[in-house]
Amino acid sequence: MPTAIIDGIKTNYEIHGDGPPLLMFSPGGFDASLDKWTTLGVYARIKLLDHLPDNYQCIVFDRRETGLSGGRVECITWDDYVEQGRGLLAHLGLDAAHLLGGCMGCCPVIAYAVKYPDSVLSMILYWPVGGARFRIKGHGRFAEHLGLLEKEGLAGVVNLALETDVGFGKDPRIGPWAPVIRNDPEFAAAYATMDVNQYKKIVTAMPRTLFDRDTAPGAEPEDLLRLDVPALIVPGKDTAHSTSAARYLEECLPQSEYWDILPDDQTEANVPARLLEFLDRVSP
Repeated sequence: MPTAIIDGIKTNYEIHGDGPPLLMFSPGGFDASLDKWTTLGVYARIKLLDHLPDNYQCIVFDRRETGLSGGRVECITWDDYVEQGRGLLAHLGLDAAHLLGGCMGCCPVIAYAVKYPDSVLSMILYWPVGGARFRIKGHGRFAEHLGLLEKEGLAGVVNLALETDVGFGKDPRIGPWAPVIRNDPEFAAAYATMDVNQYKKIVTAMPRTLFDRDTAPGAEPEDLLRLDVPALIVPGKDTAHSTSAARYLEECLPQSEYWDILPDDQTEANVPARLLEFLDRVSP
């Protein structure tokens, strides 16, 4: 399986199909490994990777700190995820691409478009995360991790991470670096000996940078309002993917199309065709 080193961090990726590039920011919250496009909830049902590669070069990857990608203990922001995607395109010799985000992957997509608008051909925002309950739960995950840290220290976090194969989304106690702890013994050893007070400051700051509003996070509304990038928004409707967050992005993105369809009506029969119709229409 191919990998790229981006800003000193390994990125695990796959390419499916041929045609104009489509960089796909995985769904799954903090467990955004590339396999989520085929195994997670609605994405398993709509089977995008059975259809989009017929016309597009689909670039999927494990977001940093997930799957087989590496990581680094730092206060991660949406910009860090943007730069991972940007670096992967550069590694592949690509200057521009369509962007597709699922779930929390929508946040780095809009941040990417704000930072590099001339290199974004279009955006597809599928089930964008957001809403008050999403923010509250996001902050709660970090609080649970800090709770384990207070009781058992960094060594206890390492031990628990090695006892399971789930990610931060499924078991918040293990923290966002658990997959890297499992995959990289040197990282695990260094992690266990970090200054715990400095680590606490990083973990305390992260949710404030990532979940700073009760709607779709990732970019400021004033920046979104200035974008001239075609966007297709497909709403979810649950505690993590509030419909209000999708409507907010429709309001803020001048070139947006909102597909007003309920989640239960989103199927393999209609979703890939709708996405391909949009991509074909906006492609240069």
